[in-house]
Amino acid sequence: MSPINKKKLDLLRVKLDKLDNELLKLIKKRSNLVNKVLKVKNHKKEIIDQKRIKFILKKIKKKSLQLNIDPKITNRIWKSMIWSFIDYEKRNFKKN
Repeated sequence: MSPINKKKLDLLRVKLDKLDNELLKLIKKRSNLVNKVLKVKNHKKEIIDQKRIKFILKKIKKKSLQLNIDPKITNRIWKSMIWSFIDYEKRNFKKN
């Protein structure tokens, strides 16, 4: 790699790192909301809502296409996020 391209790559990586930091802040906000949702749920069986999951993924696909984002990328990200938070909810559920 040429020195000029190396410098460009380094600058782009700095931008990606900054964006990652912003994403972490958003994940923290989402985690706080999930904690509130978890307090409202009375039964562990309420944690997984297949209808809601399908609705979210359909909405994300539509928005991705509108924003010209590859929907396969966003689908994978959202599925991973949804199931990660489901796992979190299961581990932190305190009621019967």
